[in-house]
Amino acid sequence: MRSAQRLHHLASAQCLSQLFKPAAIGYRRVMSVNPPSLRPDLASAKLQKNLRDGQPTIGMVSLGCPKALVDSERILTRLRAEGYGVSPDYSGADAVIVNTCGFLDSAKAESLEAIGEALNENGKVIVTGCLGANPEYISGAHPSVLAVTGPHQYEQVLDAVHQAVPAKPDPFIDLLPAANISLTPRHYSYLKISEGCNHRCKFCIIPDMRGKLQSRPAHAILREAEKLVSNGVKELLVISQDTSAYGVDIKHAEAKGHRAHIVDLARDLGSLGAWVRLHYVYPYPFVRDLIPLMAEGVILPYLDIPFQHAHPETLRRMARPAAATKTLDEIAAWRDICPEITLRSTFIVGYPGETEAEFQTLLEWLEVAQLDRVGCFTYENVAGARATALPDHLPEEVKQNRWERFMQKAQQISEAKLAKKLGQELQVIVDDVDEEAATCRTMADAPEIDGNLFIDSNFEDLTIGDVVRVKVDEAGAYDLWGQRIKP
Repeated sequence: MRSAQRLHHLASAQCLSQLFKPAAIGYRRVMSVNPPSLRPDLASAKLQKNLRDGQPTIGMVSLGCPKALVDSERILTRLRAEGYGVSPDYSGADAVIVNTCGFLDSAKAESLEAIGEALNENGKVIVTGCLGANPEYISGAHPSVLAVTGPHQYEQVLDAVHQAVPAKPDPFIDLLPAANISLTPRHYSYLKISEGCNHRCKFCIIPDMRGKLQSRPAHAILREAEKLVSNGVKELLVISQDTSAYGVDIKHAEAKGHRAHIVDLARDLGSLGAWVRLHYVYPYPFVRDLIPLMAEGVILPYLDIPFQHAHPETLRRMARPAAATKTLDEIAAWRDICPEITLRSTFIVGYPGETEAEFQTLLEWLEVAQLDRVGCFTYENVAGARATALPDHLPEEVKQNRWERFMQKAQQISEAKLAKKLGQELQVIVDDVDEEAATCRTMADAPEIDGNLFIDSNFEDLTIGDVVRVKVDEAGAYDLWGQRIKP
């Protein structure tokens, strides 16, 4: 039983690694953050089982990061409130919205492929999302798309849908405040707290696509979170382009009793009784103020921090903060306050000008930092990014070799850290149950990007979303196995 799971999750671990290194072959299934079971175009009809006669329907293909997934949820929620049904497949949809990703050139290729598939399968396609910031690029490849809008341009998307498929609302049913449509499982949900970014990293074009930082009012975020928790959500995944900077653009304004600062927001969210997980946290000095909330159990002891590299010269060429040694000091301080903290990060190897000595510095830094969860990109040119104009671009074989060496080091660290969990009792949340096991996550594991814990005996009465305690009795490179502890 467990040997079969190991084979399956060795493949999962390889896919996890590939998520941070786009490949040319099989790219679409690798790069899409949302697996087939969560893709509305490929999923079961759980979104809407009963459509009334004559009700217009819309399909949604959501690509890219969790922030784009939240945009897709908001668009579908607005459409449902206007009387549209949500189709789980192409054939049942009157039109299809493709929410694109445009972060990397390979992601752009995936988006164009998805648009082409939707055109072939349905014919009426509206494009939105990050790649929509460059409409000529899309219409040049697919001139028959009905409309192209940029990221978070909800009103323009709705206008395009109205023109392509006029609404036919039932005044007794449809024009009522709709509960949010969720494209994630019922027990967890992404919570977007801001849009845009004020950083000007040379490898990134997100500020050009999504604009500067725009923080949501804290009370609006809390209201959304309360609704999610009341609807059964047990884990809130806080996302943005720069979570640490939340509220900077509105001078950390306080409204309706809630202050727009990430520390205050984390404390408020932690009072709702759900797991609260922070993603995309830049290591600003005040991040240390979040750690006591983790030690006290207010929010999960988990930080997702995009370090990107460790050598000061590489970071300078990236236009990133270059104090890698100070970062190590901060990591040590965080662990002093909250020893059980889990640290996740992503890195870029093969950046223009990266020398072997700079890469070795990164490996040495990783050995000292002992990060729990690590992903890695090989550098890839992005049209419009300043990094493309840098000198000394590296050959693909050098980038690939460094990626493999980096991931080997990261896997060694992960395996050693997970081995130390043997015999520990951990709280886990159940993500799936089949005839072989319950697939769970610990507090140290975010959905889709981190590992799993499997319960392969006495699991039959568990359901998705249950939170239970287990004793770890086996550890692999990325996953754990455990025995359920019944109360």
